[in-house]
Amino acid sequence: MSTTVIGIIGIAIFFSLLALGMPIAYAMALVGFAGFSFITSLPVGFSMVSKEILNTLTSYSLSVIAMFVWMGFLAYYSGIGTRLYILAYRIFGHLPGGLAVATQLACAVFGTICGSNTATAATMGAIALPEMKKYRYDMSLATASIAAGGALGVLIPPSVIFIVYGVATEQSVGKLFMAGIIPGILLMLLYILTIILLIRKNPALGPAGSRSELKEKIQALQGGILEVLIVFSLSMGGLFIGWFTPTEAGAVGAAGVLIVALLGKRIDKEGLKKSLIETTRTTAMIMLMIVGAMIFGRFIAISKLPFVMAGWVANLDLPAFAIMGIILLIYLLLGCFIDALALILLTVPIFYPVVVNTLGYDPIWFGVIVVLVVAMGVITPPVGMNVYIIKGVAPDVPLETIFKGIWPFLGAVIVCIAILIVFPEIVTFLPNIIMD
Repeated sequence: MSTTVIGIIGIAIFFSLLALGMPIAYAMALVGFAGFSFITSLPVGFSMVSKEILNTLTSYSLSVIAMFVWMGFLAYYSGIGTRLYILAYRIFGHLPGGLAVATQLACAVFGTICGSNTATAATMGAIALPEMKKYRYDMSLATASIAAGGALGVLIPPSVIFIVYGVATEQSVGKLFMAGIIPGILLMLLYILTIILLIRKNPALGPAGSRSELKEKIQALQGGILEVLIVFSLSMGGLFIGWFTPTEAGAVGAAGVLIVALLGKRIDKEGLKKSLIETTRTTAMIMLMIVGAMIFGRFIAISKLPFVMAGWVANLDLPAFAIMGIILLIYLLLGCFIDALALILLTVPIFYPVVVNTLGYDPIWFGVIVVLVVAMGVITPPVGMNVYIIKGVAPDVPLETIFKGIWPFLGAVIVCIAILIVFPEIVTFLPNIIMD
């Protein structure tokens, strides 16, 4: 039996274990260890597993994950998300569909200090939904706009997904962060355009809210954006300029949010305790998944499956963009069933060599495209993590009502991906200018 066939069988077994309910991290580690040992030997398999566990859990570059995760939870428990939404609400709330538009802006800005789609969706869901209910917004539009807006948290830096992709592919995390800024803004604008078009077609979907006075807008601006600018300038600004490494930028960002929260007396002892507990739990989950993915990746590499795929792709009588479209379709289909982080870790060892080495696409560009496809996965059925988070925030809203409103926003993500495929310079412009 060839090693390639063993690799294909291993992937089939992996999906079977997922269907049986095994946690993704354990399934990747188990299949990776068994497949690697089958191709080599059991002692070599044990040696590989022990080395991967040690190297991953002691990796300095991966320690940045804990810092950015903590920064996000500190922002959540200190109420920064609430003040950002109030600011956006004061500016846009009086317009038809203005509350949904305000949600997109607040999600994008909150993403600059959070880096998590789930945290962004949970925060904005708890804040924005009561206001939308108050003004009798259509619940399908209201819930779907928040679920979709939460996906901005993985695209606008800092992003845990970008960090994991950068480590897995040995690409600059700083360049990935920089590359995500313009696509993140583009996706936010497409979301807003989607909302405007829906409201024009049916104004009853999003009635206008109350108009805020100029004084209220200025107060909201002072209380909602200043602290975000400080933190973003400290962490991301220092990273882009070259003052910090990504790990140092994460530490500076977390310290910045903590100082702002403590000086403003916006977080108490209980909130600080919860932020630490949630950070520990989330970081442990991410690290465990990375360990499993590294073991699985070693198995995929030794099976030579990526090289066989690269050779198969090279022999296809199709243009590169058509092959790229097939790969993205596979990502989209897998994203319907697999968690975002697991999807990145599982597929990068297989598709990265094909896309970068065979098709010749830029690795930073591919990272942004993958994150965008992942953003589709968090709002598409049946997994749709952001949708289930909004369902938890609004238990009275049927799940099918939320999914019904998702489709226009899904179309906005597809349009964004298409634009970036046609104009890849949108992704590569900033990192090439600033960080080279």
